[in-house]
Amino acid sequence: MHNKLILWASVGAVLMASAADAAPAKRKRPARRVPAKVLAKPAPKPPTLPTTPGIMVPKPVNLSKPTPAEARAHAVWMLRAAMNVAALQCQYSPFLRAVDNYNQMLRKHGADLVHAQNVLIGHFNRTMKRGGAAAFDRYNTRSYNSFSTMDAQYNFCWATGQAGLAARLASVGGLSTIALEQVPLVRAALAYVPPAAGLMVPALSLPTFEPPAPIVADD
Repeated sequence: MHNKLILWASVGAVLMASAADAAPAKRKRPARRVPAKVLAKPAPKPPTLPTTPGIMVPKPVNLSKPTPAEARAHAVWMLRAAMNVAALQCQYSPFLRAVDNYNQMLRKHGADLVHAQNVLIGHFNRTMKRGGAAAFDRYNTRSYNSFSTMDAQYNFCWATGQAGLAARLASVGGLSTIALEQVPLVRAALAYVPPAAGLMVPALSLPTFEPPAPIVADD
């Protein structure tokens, strides 16, 4: 009897070992791959345009340490100022449609302009202890002056005409994208007078005069 129990115990151990070998081994789950963060591509820089030495270039207006939202609002407000100045200075060419472009921008993108104004007022209230409203008024005046030009008026009018066309074609809510692209081009136009404008005065080559030889009297 004792030998039978030992025999059955041995058989049971063999069966359990066989069952253990037959059971599939648990596979480790592969580690999850964390997707790499896709960084936003920086906006392309505007092409470097030639400059004309010796002309008056108005200084740009900049904000002090703006947030990204304030920088977008600043670009929108600069585009509005540039097109406002163009509506006054560029009426000599019906082709540019300076007045119509400005009015169309006010009608189509009025909500963007109101939002930009509110953001800018908030910027001056945030960065100044007092007098934020007065600082915004001075900012407006400087914005207009920063696009006032006589030397590069033709080039400025052409650039704002292109910016106005882009604003007309932009979807509602997309004025900040147009402003970030077009304002640098408008500013670059203020520093260049193209030869086709007829304002390039060639340098005059003046003749050189030498003192006459001394006259020697005959004895």
